[in-house]
Amino acid sequence: MDNKNFVNVNFDKKPLKRVIIAVVIILLIIVLGVSCVTVVRPGHTGVVVNLGKVSQNVLEEGLHFKAPFISQVIQVDNRVMKTEVQSNAASKDLQNIDSTVSVNYRVNKSASAEIYKNVGNDFTNVIVNPAIQECVKSIAAKYTAEQLITNRAAVSSEMEEAISEKINPYGMSIEVFNIVNFDFSEEFNKAIEAKQTAQQEALKAEQDLARIKVEAEQTIEKAKAEAEAYKLKNEQLTDTVIMMEFINKWNGELPKVTSDSGMMFDVSSYIGASAGNKTDSAQKTGE
Repeated sequence: MDNKNFVNVNFDKKPLKRVIIAVVIILLIIVLGVSCVTVVRPGHTGVVVNLGKVSQNVLEEGLHFKAPFISQVIQVDNRVMKTEVQSNAASKDLQNIDSTVSVNYRVNKSASAEIYKNVGNDFTNVIVNPAIQECVKSIAAKYTAEQLITNRAAVSSEMEEAISEKINPYGMSIEVFNIVNFDFSEEFNKAIEAKQTAQQEALKAEQDLARIKVEAEQTIEKAKAEAEAYKLKNEQLTDTVIMMEFINKWNGELPKVTSDSGMMFDVSSYIGASAGNKTDSAQKTGE
């Protein structure tokens, strides 16, 4: 009885083993199938590594097949990435400058395999940021602190060009470059403010001087015009004109003159008497 039960138990275990083996085979097939397929995400390229050796064949976005357990696909981000770097530099006139520079850049798809082989995926900290630090310092040293402010566009272009020369050989390119800010020492800021104030005061004084000169010239021209007009009037003022003006304004009465003795003389009578004497004298002369 016991032997029969023992045989039955052994007989019942065989289907269970078959199920386990089937499940294991299915799992192995699934794992094998998954390891044969890879999906490259949008904006990325797939760098194929075969037993530790980087292949120059780069996979584009989408579904791809690869050798299971032998090939590994490393995804490299080719989208536009941004890095912002703060650096301390010295200007040509030895002014201390704290700057913040923002760079938008990307890894070229054709260079994905090479950059992964030589640098890895941490290319931002290995290549880009150090290049920005060096270029900002070298370009800032070529300009005075004031020139860095007044020639900001030229400084920005020169920095972008210098950074591009550093990272382009690695297969990276700059999309957008911006100087976020330039911060100077408090002493320099005060000096700049004082200079601006002095320039504004000098400009105001220059404008006031110009205004005074214009007003003086206007006064001189006005005086010249008045003198010229007065001269013309004098040239036109003859005895006839004076007499005519006198006649036009005369009220018909001659003035009376008071002598030293207080006696009043009628000038008109005097003029008439004088005229009569002159007539008598003329008659006598005629005789």
